[in-house]
Amino acid sequence: MKIAETVTFGGSGLDRAAQLRGDATLMQKHLTTGDILPLWRGKVLVQGEARENLARLPQGHPALKDSTGEYIFLGLDDGQAVFACDISSWEPPDQDLELVGQFFDPSEQIHPELAQGVVFAELRSVMAQLSPRDAELVATAKALFNWHDSHGFCAKCGGKSAMTMAGWQRNCTLCDSSHFPRTDPVVIMLITHGNQLLLGRSPGWPEGMYSTLAGFVEPGETLEAAVRREVFEESGIEVGAVTYLASQPWAFPSSLMFGCHGEALNTDITIDPVEIEDAFWISREDLMQVMAGEHPKIRAARRGSIAQFLMTNWLADRLN
Repeated sequence: MKIAETVTFGGSGLDRAAQLRGDATLMQKHLTTGDILPLWRGKVLVQGEARENLARLPQGHPALKDSTGEYIFLGLDDGQAVFACDISSWEPPDQDLELVGQFFDPSEQIHPELAQGVVFAELRSVMAQLSPRDAELVATAKALFNWHDSHGFCAKCGGKSAMTMAGWQRNCTLCDSSHFPRTDPVVIMLITHGNQLLLGRSPGWPEGMYSTLAGFVEPGETLEAAVRREVFEESGIEVGAVTYLASQPWAFPSSLMFGCHGEALNTDITIDPVEIEDAFWISREDLMQVMAGEHPKIRAARRGSIAQFLMTNWLADRLN
């Protein structure tokens, strides 16, 4: 797609300055003058009436006192170093945390050391409002912290590992093995048959929520083969020609979504109840009603998701 990189998290040309990560002295110098993006239990710090801007803090800000002390270097934003840190040990006083971490989390957390209107919010709820640069920065930060949280031990010997290379590597403290951030490839696909699009829903999704089908790419498998296998496994639909459309980093927790278009060879649906809860064909006309938020039963895809991006552009005949 000519407009592929306009998808949310689609890339803003951030200078990741990978050549600087191994210079601990330089990193420490940059840290004293750079911007810091704090994350709290996976949530991002935003500001603005529409929560459209990331909030950046200087080193030494009192809100960072609950930081783990580990900072990830995200890159240079117009020459300014940008880091991320985790302050999840902070406990918000007198706030209901029941919704934190749930699929739809509209709650916001207010740190007492921050200015009015600066809040921690779920990234999914604000991602469509962020600028391309802010979106790339925070998606990178969230994905890296997710990786660090689940890779505290060496996969080779089981020993404890430690962060190094400004957050882009972990080294085992016993066998000295090096470990690097991993991204899981996922195919997400527009499966069409003439004027119809295949939609499905996973068990546990909010009522009325449907999306395009998706699944992880298996070892030794091409994207095209993954599209055909996943669609057949989940819905019984056989897919012929497959074309690549666009990709989206998806830090929930650490995937790269490959948007594809597949042409269905049949229309009879047989779902695998282990994989999905329901699937059906929807016409362009009905999908337009869904995307406008006017359908009586089906919820529109979340703004900012690649599913919403692909469906919107299919309706507008902009897949080329």
